Amino acid sequence: MTPIKTKIQLLGHATFKVTTPENKVIIVDPWLIENPYIPQGLEEQDIIDLMLVTHGHEDHLDIHIKDIIRKTNPKIIANNICRRFLIEQDIPESSFEAMNYGGTLDLLGVRVSMVMAFHNAHIYLTDETITFPHAANGFILRMSDNTTIYFAGDTCVFGDMKLISEIYQPNIAVIPIGDRSMMGALEASFAVKLLNVRHVIPFHYGTFPEHTQTPDEFLELTKDYTDSKIHIIQAGEILNCSDLF
Repeated sequence: MTPIKTKIQLLGHATFKVTTPENKVIIVDPWLIENPYIPQGLEEQDIIDLMLVTHGHEDHLDIHIKDIIRKTNPKIIANNICRRFLIEQDIPESSFEAMNYGGTLDLLGVRVSMVMAFHNAHIYLTDETITFPHAANGFILRMSDNTTIYFAGDTCVFGDMKLISEIYQPNIAVIPIGDRSMMGALEASFAVKLLNVRHVIPFHYGTFPEHTQTPDEFLELTKDYTDSKIHIIQAGEILNCSDLF
C-alpha cells in the first residue's frame, strides 16, 4: 500500500486545510463562514481535528468561530490573547493547547512549533468593534512523512527567518505577498532567500480591494531562485506533497 503523504489545500484567501499522513485535518486561520473567496461547498468543514490561529483579524479568526468550534470540537492552538478571548466566549479551556513563541509540542502525529511574526492585530467582536490587541505568530508543522511546513501568517519579512530555516528546516513555506498590511512581492522575495526553502506557496493576494495583487511580480523577483519552486494555487486546489518529495 502506498503511504499517505501530506496534502495542503488553499480553501480561500488565508485559510488552509492540511491533511496529515495519519488522515487528521488541520485548519490554519479559519475564516469559513461568509468567506466569499472559498469555493461553494468547501466552507462546510465537518471535520477539524486541529485548529491553528495566527492572529485574531476577522479574515483569520472567523467572527462565527464559536459555532465552528462547537460543531467540530477541534484541539486549538492560538496565541495567549486569542486563547483567552475564546475562553471568555465559553469555549472550554480543555479545547486548547497553550503555546508561546519558541514552544513545540507533539499532537495528533504532528510536531507543532510556534514562531514569531511581525503583525499588529486585534479581535473583532462585531464588524465595527474590536478588542484584545496582540502580536501575531507563525507555525511550523513537522509531519511523519518528513514534510515540514512553515505557515508565516501575516507578517513582514524579518531577519530571523534565517533562524527559522536553520532550526526547523522547512521544505515548504506558505508566505503572504499582499502588501500594504503585510509583506509584498519584494519583501516576500527576500523571505524566500532567507528561508532557503524548496517549495513556496504565496497567499493573501487577489482578494480584498487593498490586496488585489497578482503573483506576477513575485514570480519575476524569484525567477532566478532555481532552488525554490513557486506554487501558485487557486482557492480549492490541493497540493499533494507526494508530487514534491
